Amino acid sequence: MSAMKPREWANQVIKQEEIDKYLINGKDFIDDALIWDQIKSSKKPDKSFVRDIIQKSKEIQRLDPLETASLLNVQDEDLWQEMFHAGLEIKRKVYDNRIVFFAPLYCSNLCVNNCLYCGFREANCKEKRRILTQEEIKKEAEAMVNIGHKRMIIVFGEHPASDADYMAKAIESVYSVKKKARHGEGSIRRVNVNAAPMSIEDLKKLWEVGIGTYQVFQETYHHESYKTLHPSGPKSNYRWRLYALHRAMDAGIDDVAVGALFGLYDWRFEVMGLLYHAIDLENRFGIGPHTISFPRMTQAEGSSFSIKSEHKVSDDQFKKLVSVLRLSVPYTGMIITAREEQEIKRQVIKLGCTQTDASTKIGIGAYSEQYTDQEKERQQFMLGDTRTLDEIVRELAQMGMITSFCTSGYRCGRTGDKIMGMLKHCVEGKFCKLNAVLTFREFLDDYASPETQRVGEELIQREINEIKAEPFFEKSKLLKEFIDDYERIRHGERDIYL
Repeated sequence: MSAMKPREWANQVIKQEEIDKYLINGKDFIDDALIWDQIKSSKKPDKSFVRDIIQKSKEIQRLDPLETASLLNVQDEDLWQEMFHAGLEIKRKVYDNRIVFFAPLYCSNLCVNNCLYCGFREANCKEKRRILTQEEIKKEAEAMVNIGHKRMIIVFGEHPASDADYMAKAIESVYSVKKKARHGEGSIRRVNVNAAPMSIEDLKKLWEVGIGTYQVFQETYHHESYKTLHPSGPKSNYRWRLYALHRAMDAGIDDVAVGALFGLYDWRFEVMGLLYHAIDLENRFGIGPHTISFPRMTQAEGSSFSIKSEHKVSDDQFKKLVSVLRLSVPYTGMIITAREEQEIKRQVIKLGCTQTDASTKIGIGAYSEQYTDQEKERQQFMLGDTRTLDEIVRELAQMGMITSFCTSGYRCGRTGDKIMGMLKHCVEGKFCKLNAVLTFREFLDDYASPETQRVGEELIQREINEIKAEPFFEKSKLLKEFIDDYERIRHGERDIYL
């Protein structure tokens, strides 16, 4: 935790040399005029051309910008249905039938920025400010573990009180928590971080304490809109944020996550921006983003912009942008969050999403203090889906999707370029299937309600039967190891993975 005053601290955050090193001829990789030219020049794409693009996606090849622009311009509803179906097919081919669950832990809402759409912004005097102590962070983690969570994304405002040293201690605090469950012991096995852009030196501090994925959303890729919406603070520097994940890769963090906040600018432009971000990461480091997020802006306390934006995204547009992202970057994970209402989540998760959150609380201290109603003066924004983990796990099981709490890849070295290669060759999904069953078994035995256990037992048996019928597992000698591990978990052992 820095002893500097907030304004003094904010003025020294940005390291210009850690921007300039990534520029090409003084320019960043987002060319606003080019993106609009590509969108406008791709109107009324030929049906056969669109189907060729869909086929390319099914072969797990990342699309180029003109191909993505063509998909954004599709008007034929039958073609959209083909794209929707292709997205789920791609997801199952790459990741199998599982949905990974996580929950966010908000540690602080102190912030030196003034984003016009955000409840945490410095000028919002209605926000109740708070930063958790390390003991309070442990209590929050304990409450999340008691629900059944194994994965967490830990979230911080940008402020000297929640600097990289504070973040590193917070990660260590979360990992230290162990709680007795019905039959085994629960813990958070993977801590991802959503935080402001940092220097390479600070990012190394997070890498050293076991950060999972580092997630930074560009918010909007449109330069002029970005400038208007971020009038002050370090976040007002577009390029410092744009290259945050490049610096993370150079710091040794090989799983990075991109995202845009849809509703700040034209949704088609943001889809293109996300694609260009993935392309630049591929070109520089040989691997693209671990996940892509696409939250829609929701109401934030004290923010009139969050209510009246002319770029709000309709449900129909939302489904289309998710579909195009799924096809454009077929190897990446796709995150649908609790910002969305239940019904739209049910629809969109079928378009190829791979992760979601549940039992989500975004007020500071909200898990351990157990307040049930959303309090807008304690939150960054309002949630659309506040259902429990048990409820959503049961719903997905009824839809034929298995919940996974797997964190094995990170501990087996399947990260960065290793996991990217396995995803693109559709091998990682085989391990996803096995580990989903193992972690789902843990959840059913340790945390699930009787109703969820009943539905879950039917699903898990179907999954096991599919595993036994798949020649890959027999040939690779994974089947016997899986069966042995499954029985060990049934008898009370925990955190076994392949």
